[in-house]
Amino acid sequence: MTGSDTSPVPGHLPSGIDEALRPGCALLRLETTGSREGVLDGAWWPRSRDVTAELPALLSALTAHLGPVTRVGLDTAAWEGLPTRIVVDDRVVHIDSFPVGDDTILITRGDRDLFSLLVVPPDAAPDGARAAMAQAVRADNVRQAEQILVDTGSGRGPSG
Repeated sequence: MTGSDTSPVPGHLPSGIDEALRPGCALLRLETTGSREGVLDGAWWPRSRDVTAELPALLSALTAHLGPVTRVGLDTAAWEGLPTRIVVDDRVVHIDSFPVGDDTILITRGDRDLFSLLVVPPDAAPDGARAAMAQAVRADNVRQAEQILVDTGSGRGPSG
């Protein structure tokens, strides 16, 4: 039941997921509506800032739910050892440096289908992290990632 029989609809999310990528590791939540009305499409809580350790599991989970991921946009200052590409499930995924802050990751499916995920700081307290992730996936959310982290006490967001 991986959904490989049907191709993902551009601009839409599948029915929501809320799962640990590996037991005891990063959590991923996606918005539960296909309309993508909120500011963010989902939330990710990695366990470290080591992109080569954290990104493969995220990309595998996203590929299973969204289809093949072609690009990832991350802020260079927020991640340790940011490579220009990574191979996940025998597919090359390009990694681009964007000044999006440490609270956001951009995911591209196909050529132009862009998804924006809140990144909860690895050292966030569990209650604050869960609250931030729940807010990020609400269909009526109008707050940016940084403000969600501040409001939930999950992190300070990028310094300004």
